[in-house]
Amino acid sequence: MNKIKVGIIGTGFIGPTHIEAVKRLGFVEVVGVAGRTRQSAEKTAAELGIPKAYDDHHQMLADPEIQVIHNCTPNHLHFSINKEIILASKHVLSEKPLAMSSAETAELLAMARRHKVVHAVNFNYRQYPLVQQLSAMIQNQQLGKVNLIHGSYLQDWLLYETDYNWRLAPEASGRSRAVADIGSHWCDTVQHVTGKKIVKVFADLATVLPVRKKPKGSAATFESMPDQAEFEDVAINTEDYASVLLHFDDGARGHFTVSQVSAGRKNRLSFEVNGSKSSAYWNQEEPSRLWIGHRDRANEILLADPALLSPDARGFIHHPGGHNEGWPDALKNMMFNFYHFIREGKNPLTDRAPFATFEDGHISMCITDAILESSEKGSWVSVNR
Repeated sequence: MNKIKVGIIGTGFIGPTHIEAVKRLGFVEVVGVAGRTRQSAEKTAAELGIPKAYDDHHQMLADPEIQVIHNCTPNHLHFSINKEIILASKHVLSEKPLAMSSAETAELLAMARRHKVVHAVNFNYRQYPLVQQLSAMIQNQQLGKVNLIHGSYLQDWLLYETDYNWRLAPEASGRSRAVADIGSHWCDTVQHVTGKKIVKVFADLATVLPVRKKPKGSAATFESMPDQAEFEDVAINTEDYASVLLHFDDGARGHFTVSQVSAGRKNRLSFEVNGSKSSAYWNQEEPSRLWIGHRDRANEILLADPALLSPDARGFIHHPGGHNEGWPDALKNMMFNFYHFIREGKNPLTDRAPFATFEDGHISMCITDAILESSEKGSWVSVNR
């Protein structure tokens, strides 16, 4: 069987991680990469063994060999490039956020459906084995009626005033930063796990560092600047922190906190689900452990072992128990499910996708818009889907 031919747009932090995950599949081939310049594309292509480097993404779109394109560009480019990919009748996997507003995401969703292309958004945290296990447990009523859902997503890569990156600029990243960047992952994961929809929010947002020192050079995401770097003061208008109260569609309640200024927390997405029978807690920094809490007997720790998982979750784990899998493996699961959907000729209009689609990306942006409105008004706001 011929391999599916893929192009990657973006050579920063996330683009090469997509390439590495796709290469692990075996039946998919990354044949080209495009970056901000021909030089950046050639550098990435040479480092990662990719045959083609394009002058720009327009040249990639015109290549008839390319069947699928990954959009791994900065946020402000997502809408226009996703639109071009769809109009070129190529399948598309976009980084989140899908676009910069819910009006844009609604347009992209309608376009993707009209052109019948397979469309996905990289919400990869739902692809962890124990996240899938917890989803199956909730569906099977093992926790009872879910009453409360709460947690956080904490990072520290923007802790210091000298930490600066394109994500801090609203014109590149959007009106929201911490919520759109990491809060979107938290909301998508818990909605996927519980099967519930967030319908109302009450948000408190804050910019902990209202002025930062921007280096007179450039820094990649998660990259520290050298001590001798020169800086200029820049006003910051997007949030470092947010706490959000939640109402779900079935009456369940919850809340989450996101922060990019929490020292020692590197990439800690965590959540707890409290049901009428039991509770469960999962933390992305320790992804092979699922805590299960009880009132009348000893609590449990379920380890990620395929022999212990439900049939629904077993396909998401690829090694024996104790051979821990993590973030790159969840990303691989995302790619595996996306490309199997394409290889099997599934219909994006009628077949259920085992990955986050543009519909999920649109819902995510609707939640972000409601959170921003709530913070501005200081009141509850309904999520308008």
